Amino acid sequence: MEYNILKTEINEGIALVTISRPKAMNALNTAFFDEMNSLLNELQSNQEIKVMVLTGDGKAFVAGADIAEMVGKNQAEGEAFSKYGQKTFDRVEAMPFPVIAAVNGFALGGGCELAMSCDFRIASSKAKFGQPEVNLGLIPGYAGTQRMARLIGKADAMYLLMTADMIGAEDALRLKLVQKVFEPEMLMEEVMKIARNIAFKGPQAVRKVKEVTRMGLNASFAEGADMEAKHFGTLFGDGSEGKEGMTAFLEKRKPNW
Repeated sequence: MEYNILKTEINEGIALVTISRPKAMNALNTAFFDEMNSLLNELQSNQEIKVMVLTGDGKAFVAGADIAEMVGKNQAEGEAFSKYGQKTFDRVEAMPFPVIAAVNGFALGGGCELAMSCDFRIASSKAKFGQPEVNLGLIPGYAGTQRMARLIGKADAMYLLMTADMIGAEDALRLKLVQKVFEPEMLMEEVMKIARNIAFKGPQAVRKVKEVTRMGLNASFAEGADMEAKHFGTLFGDGSEGKEGMTAFLEKRKPNW
């Protein structure tokens, strides 16, 4: 399928997806959600993909949802638009391989929510984060209230959600909203280094780390530990990735994944 908003490059098992509506600062609209769902279908079925990197074109990662599209919606349509976005971002979060947000600029409103749906976030030192919805008499619609509180804690999330303050990359790093910060000219080079580092690990092991960690967040500690043990065991069968990795270590060679 051809895409108007999303640009995709796949190299060495890494899918680089760039959101490209630069004149609208990559604002999210229905066309974006349609394209993203179609692209996720393609990438999910591609067994060669080991890591996905998501970034924005121009000065913004995503500067928010498209207000021009939203303003004409009634209550039912607003709820449906929220649920469509939530479903899409849930799919981003649930992709079987790691998804990294490379936040190159403004990540506001829906953009911040999209970044939070990724497994972790690497930011440019010029990046800005925020949930400005209350300035418009709205609240976040793509599960921003839920993800932010889980990522940075209730009090800090409440502060940012209620004040609509926009924070820079260093504050986002301090709050653990992002994991690393680089100068703008180095951002994509450093993000791709991280992506390649992950792509060279055992691919099934990386996928299981993501799966077990996500499932464990909605389970008790004991239930999560039991899931971990079961998935750990699956990597010990004859011809398994774990057997190959341990054998390669003992033989002082690179594993053949």
